[in-house]
Amino acid sequence: MGLAARFVGDDADVVSDPRFRVLLLGSVVSPMGAALVSPLLDTLTGVYGVGEARIGLVMAAFTAPAIVAIPLVGLASDRYGRKPILTSGLALFGAAGVGLAFTADFRTTVALRLLQGVGYTGIAPILIAATGDLFAGDREATAQGLRFTTVGLSLAVFPVLAGLLVSLAWQYPFYLFALGLPAAAVVHVHFEESAADAGDDERATGLDLRGLAGVVRDPRIGLVLVGRTVPSVLWFGFLTYNSIVVVRLLGGTPGAAGTLVGLTSVASSVGGTQVGRLTAAFDTRRTPLLVGTAVSGVGLAAVALAPSLPVAGVGSLVVGAGFGVVLTLYRSTISTLAPPRHRGSLVSVGESAGRTGSTLAPVVMGGLVAFATPRYGFGVAVRGTLLAVAVGSVVVGTACVLLADPGDGDH
Repeated sequence: MGLAARFVGDDADVVSDPRFRVLLLGSVVSPMGAALVSPLLDTLTGVYGVGEARIGLVMAAFTAPAIVAIPLVGLASDRYGRKPILTSGLALFGAAGVGLAFTADFRTTVALRLLQGVGYTGIAPILIAATGDLFAGDREATAQGLRFTTVGLSLAVFPVLAGLLVSLAWQYPFYLFALGLPAAAVVHVHFEESAADAGDDERATGLDLRGLAGVVRDPRIGLVLVGRTVPSVLWFGFLTYNSIVVVRLLGGTPGAAGTLVGLTSVASSVGGTQVGRLTAAFDTRRTPLLVGTAVSGVGLAAVALAPSLPVAGVGSLVVGAGFGVVLTLYRSTISTLAPPRHRGSLVSVGESAGRTGSTLAPVVMGGLVAFATPRYGFGVAVRGTLLAVAVGSVVVGTACVLLADPGDGDH
């Protein structure tokens, strides 16, 4: 633990909990739905016979179900436990993902991505809530950071593999989604509910919508939930147009686009590991949230305006570093602010807010690109849209942090 403690902090021993190690396994699978597909989008326009504006639906279809389904899944996990929800989510995610390799019909692809999105609703928010069940305080922030680091390492590997495999055959990257199936089996066999999750005194006795609504009406929590959309908008803005910037505007390859996503993911994982230290070093979470949001926006602006692949690579690293810090801080703050009996529900509402941003980003950006292209040309339209998203996200994120004053995350 010596090296881990020097890198992460004094709470690195959270990985000794076997239940947390099972959650880390689920975290390997959870980010694949977006990051694995991102490097393929330019290639898939030809496979599916659609234009650049419509190909964003492949991303939006994956994120859309979460807007409605995640809060319901969170309520169910508070009532029935994390394990059955997580197992089912991983299994559906893997099966629908593999199905993408067997069709070139765009409508069928969108339908399968919707199913994958439903599966995802039972993965990421449950992993976050279950981590909050296991730990508290700075240990919880460290555990969330380590879990996000696992996500980041997955993001570093799978987009690169996808970018390489698609050069052999467009179907090959989708077979990687099969990893969700053995992960589901491991969770089913080895994951044990924590006392906080399974306790009769703290668990809701039904789908407590009224209690959850009362929590969400707290102005501080409401602003934090709005702020939670910002890192998702920045991240999905990058993922959706990364391959188009690299291949169409900078003369790169799908492999290069996948490498950029991988580099961004490494940076995000490193940023995530430092969240425990940041929460301990600052009296409130305001400063790291403000700085992280600004850093992410500056990075996306650099990608938007990049004249070459190396500059885009530097911008990608900056996007990732800021994203890792901000997303993990928001997730930890929401998990800590939630009363124990509503933790799964409120975390899920937070993830639903994030997925709202993730869903709207590619759709709105596609519309802006389609609107601006006839007037200014495709390249200017893409770059201008990315720049507008970067600036707008920083403005909204800064306002939410200043008005909410997330403090130290204590309820």
